[in-house]
Amino acid sequence: MTKISEDHVKVHFRMATDGDGWPPVAVESLWAVDLGDGTARLDNTPWFARGIADGDIVRVQPDDDGVLWAGDTVQPSQNCTIRLIVLKDGGSAGARQSALDAFHRLGATGEGIDQFRMVALDVHPHHPGRR
Repeated sequence: MTKISEDHVKVHFRMATDGDGWPPVAVESLWAVDLGDGTARLDNTPWFARGIADGDIVRVQPDDDGVLWAGDTVQPSQNCTIRLIVLKDGGSAGARQSALDAFHRLGATGEGIDQFRMVALDVHPHHPGRR
């Protein structure tokens, strides 16, 4: 497993798809900081997992192979995740960057992904753009 630091781990979330096959993945893995007590603080913006956001603390349980699976949220961060499907220019990199720039001016952070023409945004409670 690749780590971005000694205390970062990958936490895996099982996805339930709707009748239209969304989300298009069965599992999403997010970087998190292992808190050493069976919990981890998410340190990544979720693309597909619902009901969670960057900074949330979730219970984790390793399987027989050592893969960490997410359980209940122990402590929400008060951050908010917003996802956009960018339709302008077919969701081009420039169109996704325009969306990111517009929300960045409001205090949100985020990133885009080409494969799904998406932008995922983190809105933190202390930014001036959030009421």
